Amino acid sequence: MAKIGIIGGSGLYKIEGIREIKEISVDTPFGKPSDKFVTGTLEGKEVVFLPRHAAGHRISPSEINYRANIYAMKKLGVERIISVTACGSLKEELKPLDFVVVDQFVDRTNHARNMTFFDNGIVAHIVFAHPVCKELSKVIYESAKGLNITAHKGGTYINMEGPAFSTLAESELYRSWGMDVIGMTNMPEAKLAREAEICYSTLAAVTDYDCWHPQHESVTIDMVIQNLTKNIENAKKILSQAIRNLPGGRGCGCGEALKSALVTDRKLIPEKVKKDLEIIIGKYIK
Repeated sequence: MAKIGIIGGSGLYKIEGIREIKEISVDTPFGKPSDKFVTGTLEGKEVVFLPRHAAGHRISPSEINYRANIYAMKKLGVERIISVTACGSLKEELKPLDFVVVDQFVDRTNHARNMTFFDNGIVAHIVFAHPVCKELSKVIYESAKGLNITAHKGGTYINMEGPAFSTLAESELYRSWGMDVIGMTNMPEAKLAREAEICYSTLAAVTDYDCWHPQHESVTIDMVIQNLTKNIENAKKILSQAIRNLPGGRGCGCGEALKSALVTDRKLIPEKVKKDLEIIIGKYIK
């Protein structure tokens, strides 16, 4: 049975009901993932958990090895990834302690992170107009609503560089663009997951109003952690319910994202690249 991946912060492997917990180290051609992967079963389904910042929150958003993380998920047999992430709100109606099931991304990292598996002699252009899996996102949203947890369907996540929070001018600029929430990590994950033909969806936990809101003090890390801690139990409930509700098979097109994306002449792809990307492109180059 295909596995369900969960990327998030510390503590999510303690979701009530998880069984048969094991820790696994995974090697990748792109270096080391953030940490060991925690595997187990939840609601009768196999799950794989990874803390993106490592245990104890030791890795900055700019330093995360996103390629290794997603590659390792693929190597472990993951077909769907639910990303749980803290975010700042850029709109009044998206309140701290709410959840947003994001459906769009804008990148403002200035290409500071490696966001593709396709370089060094191989080129692929994935379709990315709709960067999250609609099927997976629908299940997550409906699971939250079924639990009477405040969740918003859809929203644009602007991925800033960090690790510093926004200036007031930046926050106001993003609001003028119509952005909904702001974070530092999910755009690379979404893009790489699509390249790896893994369904991806973001469950964004609103922790603050960034720094634009005149009635709220500027965002601090203490505020973020306090609100994230309050939200962790609801996040666990949503995850459990969503995993319970997920159908066995995938009805989306995420599993064929590379079908027409590879443009490099197969005979010219370097052998090392073929070997490194076998689990991703193997079925298209044989």
